[in-house]
Amino acid sequence: MVVWGLVLGALMVATVGYLCLQELLRQQRPKEPPLDKGSVPWLGHAIAFRKNMFEFLKHMRAKHGDIFTVPLGGQYFTFVMDPLSFGPILKDTQRRLDFVEYAENLVLKVFGYRSVQGDYHMIHSASTKHLMGDGLEELNKAMLDSLSLVMLGPTGPSLDASSWREDGLFHFCYNILFKAGYLSLFGYTKDKEQDLLQAEELFVQFRKFDRLFPRFVYSLLGPREWLEVGRLQRLFHKTLSVEHNMEKYGISNWITYMLQFLREQGVAPAMQDKFNFMMLWASQGNTGPTSFWALLFLLKHPEAMRAVREEATQVLGEARLEAKQSFNFNVGALHRMPVLDSVMEETLRLRAAPTLLRVVNSDHSLKMASGQEYLLRNGDILALFPYLSVHMDPDIHSEPTTFKYDRFLTPSGSRKVDFYKAGKKIHHYTMPWGSGVSICPGRFLNFERNVDSEPLSGEPWSPPTP
Repeated sequence: MVVWGLVLGALMVATVGYLCLQELLRQQRPKEPPLDKGSVPWLGHAIAFRKNMFEFLKHMRAKHGDIFTVPLGGQYFTFVMDPLSFGPILKDTQRRLDFVEYAENLVLKVFGYRSVQGDYHMIHSASTKHLMGDGLEELNKAMLDSLSLVMLGPTGPSLDASSWREDGLFHFCYNILFKAGYLSLFGYTKDKEQDLLQAEELFVQFRKFDRLFPRFVYSLLGPREWLEVGRLQRLFHKTLSVEHNMEKYGISNWITYMLQFLREQGVAPAMQDKFNFMMLWASQGNTGPTSFWALLFLLKHPEAMRAVREEATQVLGEARLEAKQSFNFNVGALHRMPVLDSVMEETLRLRAAPTLLRVVNSDHSLKMASGQEYLLRNGDILALFPYLSVHMDPDIHSEPTTFKYDRFLTPSGSRKVDFYKAGKKIHHYTMPWGSGVSICPGRFLNFERNVDSEPLSGEPWSPPTP
């Protein structure tokens, strides 16, 4: 036992020494972006980044300019902060800046799912077929049915005052939409009461995973948190197992289509379970929080609430949800609600903070809008954080921390698409859904639009409250 202890101790010392040596040997090469290694070997700036990502990147931009490289837990990230320079990154057709490789490594780490050849394109194909057009109409109908069930219960609401209870607005929004979304995608049993109870318990566990997710992505969890993540992963793999789902009906065609592809590829049922977990998080990680912020902004801004209600009444008429009935309206009506559309886009601008990441596959030259060229090093990760560089840029959005429900409306009431930075029209004036090859394929689900919107990719960071 003593010998093994000495061997393990020696291995740990050697490993730490190797990592520190790698850190010390890394130097900025000619034409590379400014390199800020921080004061802690290997960790680099991980602690400051974990504490407050927004303030950290703001400080780094003030110190180094629109491009800089920092180590975060053994990995080097190059952040590009100038939105006028995003084009070559997002339109990289030669995959020298590879999103797929990073995504495959991430989903293996976070969800335990090991990608198979072609499944990235399969997900986009499934999303095109079932999250747009007629497929989207079908899924939205299922979502409205599930919302009715969650809000009213299997037998309708009770008029007994003792059945009423108080709830926080965030929990209320997130809880309802998670349960409705989960049931819409993964179906029902014959016992609706039990389905609702299981969905409630699943939501409790989902929130635990959700809170750990941001630090999990960047490998910044403590020892107990790593154990908790493992427990939660196993729980979701079991709950969402394909064996368990065989007992259900009403599973969405979107999920069925993707699982059929995996079966045809010979993917083991245990790996399909992990795929289901990934799809649950991807579809539900942001819908509830977004609905909370939209409702909160409307409650805090009466003029916005008034404008949305007037538009809804004009388009939908006076609607009332009755017991044992589904919400009944044509989803296409959302195309005629530009005020609501602007409210949602403004909500996402203020509260959505995705980080777009690409693996640098080989030494690569990036030309900035200023004309300056920088060399990106093979193996590093290129990162865009549009919340700071786009959403909060006062040159693009005046008074950026202020909620303006009509920010995305023209004086005539149509959708506004013309925004400028430094006198130049900017295409990526909001990026809550990501962009390029990493744009969220489910961006039309529940917030259906007939425009080319730019995913929330979870809740990687919580922006400061305006």
